[in-house]
Amino acid sequence: MKVALCILGLIQASFALGATYDLPRAEFDLFGYQVEVEADYEDTLIDIARSHGIGQEEILRANPHIDRWLPGASTRVTIPARFILPSAPRDGLVLNLPEMRLYFFPAPEEGVQPQVQTYPVSIGRMDWSTPQGSTTIVSKQENPPWHPPESIREEHAREGDFLPLVVPPGPTNPLGNHALRLGIPGYLIHGTNKEYGVGMRVSHGCIRMLPEDIAQLFSHVQRGTPVHIINQPVKAGWYGGDLFLEVHPPLEEYPMEAAALEAEANAALDRALSKRYASIDAQALENVLARKSGMPEVVSKAPISR
Repeated sequence: MKVALCILGLIQASFALGATYDLPRAEFDLFGYQVEVEADYEDTLIDIARSHGIGQEEILRANPHIDRWLPGASTRVTIPARFILPSAPRDGLVLNLPEMRLYFFPAPEEGVQPQVQTYPVSIGRMDWSTPQGSTTIVSKQENPPWHPPESIREEHAREGDFLPLVVPPGPTNPLGNHALRLGIPGYLIHGTNKEYGVGMRVSHGCIRMLPEDIAQLFSHVQRGTPVHIINQPVKAGWYGGDLFLEVHPPLEEYPMEAAALEAEANAALDRALSKRYASIDAQALENVLARKSGMPEVVSKAPISR
């Protein structure tokens, strides 16, 4: 895989293909980068996504016309690693459910530029929805055993898969090597032994992370860290003189018809426009709402030169 020479977007001075970024100044809302890479013959879109900290649904929406399993040698793949910060406290952990992305705001150190870390995650299927709300991390555990709840054991039994009362640590443990227990009973942020599913709706409500990501987060997060689980399919924010809009497909359990999604977008834009004025490009807004690509796109009109 080769990074293409054409860099498409906002690149910080400390540009790196990683999960940690300098937090934007208070007047800005975007961080990260957008690049194209050239796939090698043996690459899949899922391989490329993981190497850049992107979830499976994210990479598919950014590249809708590319085969996920056989992109083909030299195919140019968009890496959608530019993000608008959610409208939520910049403190602790923020999980935006429709985005299937977790944001971590480490406590800033004196004299050090504040940072934000971001990771793709899996959330619960529609029949096992991950709940919204605010809570905290109540415990941390390395190499956790898994005690399957009775409801999950019954579901597996109906499919002929009889789970034991306890799954010990190891390669068959679906919690992976690290677990952060939430104050919401029964819910964890944890690793996984099925890495390909990260960035999709595949869990029983818990929040799954790539093994390398949860290991990094685990080392930084302490008990008592606040956790905000939100539902924001639409985000708006500024970078420089441009106003951006980012639209994700709404979750099935929180459906939005086109008119409702447009109203949500207008509300997000109004919040951003309360900081400063810009004229909205109606056609650009319509296109972003239609695509639902999950990538920030400019919706403000360029100022008229005088």
